[in-house]
Amino acid sequence: MTLRAPDFADDIFALFNERDAALTDIAIIQPADPFLDMAGEDLRRRIFLTESETGANLCLRPEFTIPVCRDHIEKRAATPQRYAYLGEVFRQQREGGAEFFQAGIEDLGASDRAGADARSLGDAHALLARVLPGHALPVTLGDQAVFEAVLSALGLPRGWQMRLTRAFGSQKLLQVALDDLANPQGATNLPRAVAGLVARGGEAALAEHVSVVMEKTGLSPTAGRTPQEIARRLIEKAELRSVRLTDEAMSALKAFVSMRVPFAEAGERLSAFAAENGLILDDALETFAARAERISAEGLPLDALTYDAGFGRPLDYYTGFVFEIASPTGTVLAGGGRYDRLLTLLGAETPIPGVGFSIWLDRVAGLKETAA
Repeated sequence: MTLRAPDFADDIFALFNERDAALTDIAIIQPADPFLDMAGEDLRRRIFLTESETGANLCLRPEFTIPVCRDHIEKRAATPQRYAYLGEVFRQQREGGAEFFQAGIEDLGASDRAGADARSLGDAHALLARVLPGHALPVTLGDQAVFEAVLSALGLPRGWQMRLTRAFGSQKLLQVALDDLANPQGATNLPRAVAGLVARGGEAALAEHVSVVMEKTGLSPTAGRTPQEIARRLIEKAELRSVRLTDEAMSALKAFVSMRVPFAEAGERLSAFAAENGLILDDALETFAARAERISAEGLPLDALTYDAGFGRPLDYYTGFVFEIASPTGTVLAGGGRYDRLLTLLGAETPIPGVGFSIWLDRVAGLKETAA
């Protein structure tokens, strides 16, 4: 290690022990492909990549969630398990060093999802409150599952639901997607033969045509996307261009993503939103209410919690509840959420629910120095 662990590390280790989270040791060198496939565009740009002697893609550990989950799968460990960590991560950054410390807890396999979500938020808040006593710690909560339920209730085609869900968590990408949905683009300038195959939705024939074109132009089908992937994407884009939401549905979607209310009012406001727009969101709102009840029981300062319907974490593997804890000046100190599909994507034989958080210890240290 080239950095020294923060001098408040012992306080963090003590909290891990109190919260029954076992400290785990994760290798710094990691297979790169899981991060490239699942970690989100912003993180992918910042990873330090290299190759093994056999040509396998490797990287310096850019975060802990994926490595902790891979380690759990490889060890065939029983669930539930609570893994704690404190160590270096490596990312290219616009400001600050490229290596810094993170700490966190990953909670895998808990069947009580509402309770595990609330406990994860409580763990993160308790850790920050311990190392930053006396500091106000505003919390922003979001829920990707509620967002997806709204998209489904509005009757959006699967392709649009996927695009908007991928944009969730990025205000810029989400706005671009909403603009495209409000004003569908005309047909692209495709070659006549390709345009005809796209219009007919003939994926197999289109893939064969793409394969022939690639062969003629000397492009290897293994160098990038396959002909099948290209054909599927062209047809998907055509389907997206054919959809336009009604003014009422677009108004409802924009009203939803702009909703930002005190956490204590969130359940009531969401129910009112569903009723006002004739949307059936019963399952998502029932899950939201169960979690809200468990969060309230965690003893957190509820007046510091805000629900933001458009808030998401900019990592591709989050699937539901998400949260962020900041300093009074808005510096993000911790982020986390639920990622129920991640372990299956990483190779788990059966689905394993997961929720966790990471804390940026360099930012915490900077805040402590400022306050000293």
